Amino acid sequence: MTDNPVSATIPQPAFDPSAHAMAMVGHHYRVDDYYEVGREKVREYARAVQDFHPAHWSEEAAKELGHPNLLAPLTFISLVGIIAQRRLFETIVTGYDMSQILQTDQVLEFHRPIRVGDQLTCDVYLDSVRQLAGSDIIVTKNIVTDQNNELVQTTYTTLMGRSGGEVDENIAHAVEDVIMHGVSLSARTDGGETVQQPVVAGAPEAAPQYAPPRRSEPGAVTSLKFDDVSVGDELPPRIVRLTRGDLVNYAGVSGDANPIHWSDEVAKLAGLENVVAHGMLTMGLGAGFVTSWLGDPGAVRDYSVRFTSMVYVDPHKAAEVEYTGKVKSMDAETKTAVVAITAKFEGKRIFGRATATVQLS
Repeated sequence: MTDNPVSATIPQPAFDPSAHAMAMVGHHYRVDDYYEVGREKVREYARAVQDFHPAHWSEEAAKELGHPNLLAPLTFISLVGIIAQRRLFETIVTGYDMSQILQTDQVLEFHRPIRVGDQLTCDVYLDSVRQLAGSDIIVTKNIVTDQNNELVQTTYTTLMGRSGGEVDENIAHAVEDVIMHGVSLSARTDGGETVQQPVVAGAPEAAPQYAPPRRSEPGAVTSLKFDDVSVGDELPPRIVRLTRGDLVNYAGVSGDANPIHWSDEVAKLAGLENVVAHGMLTMGLGAGFVTSWLGDPGAVRDYSVRFTSMVYVDPHKAAEVEYTGKVKSMDAETKTAVVAITAKFEGKRIFGRATATVQLS
């Protein structure tokens, strides 16, 4: 039997990342290995997001709040999520230039706090894909369980991306020259050939010296009481300074090391004014802002942020982000409150919608 010479000459349609992503909606996979939460990793991450609540640093403080071990900061799950996202773009939703992927929205639903010793497994669902203004809006749903198959968190991540053929072709070469060694680069941009495209990239992890915060006396860590809170109450404002060193440190700690967060050349090629702070870093800073007022990091029921503007970080000057908040509503039956959070950089809101539902005692 001989090959058909006519069919052999028929051109194959070009690989369309958008069409492929839409066809994969509903696809589910489980990340290959569990993530074990370590004591020092919790402290390392807390330092990266400048969250010095004692429950992240002291077992005694955590136990005073009724928890058996150190609690992870609210956005700690991003460490697990970045591993899951990496596989998504390497093998499922292929053909995208990862330097052009931006996170636009994050919703975290807490079924219980993450604690040291947890072995977390992540099931990833491609929830939806749609097109908007020339970009693809990709939503993933992650279900996180522990070693006892207990539900820990449900998260929704919204990403905006463009396929590799629609961006500056020089950016891939620039990224390749600055990426962290040992990071997988394979991404399929057509129907069969594997080409080199950055999935994530990074920089050496900073290792500043630091010490856990001290409490003035035993029992100083308390949870906020329902009767002490009223609608309209304002949270104590907080101003956070972010330097390039903070961004490099967060990139190393979290594994979210896209070079737009630390490389001037790549940021410029991506069409950005300057290097930008990670969205999850700014969200993590907001989490600490809320829990320092609340008292118990384990008493947050959900936390969601829509990212609307960027924090540009100059190489020679710290960026200042101002966090403010107000109690938006309260529920006497469940003893919960909804806090509206505002974050501003240079007078401009970087969160379009940001709320946290908290459990009061």
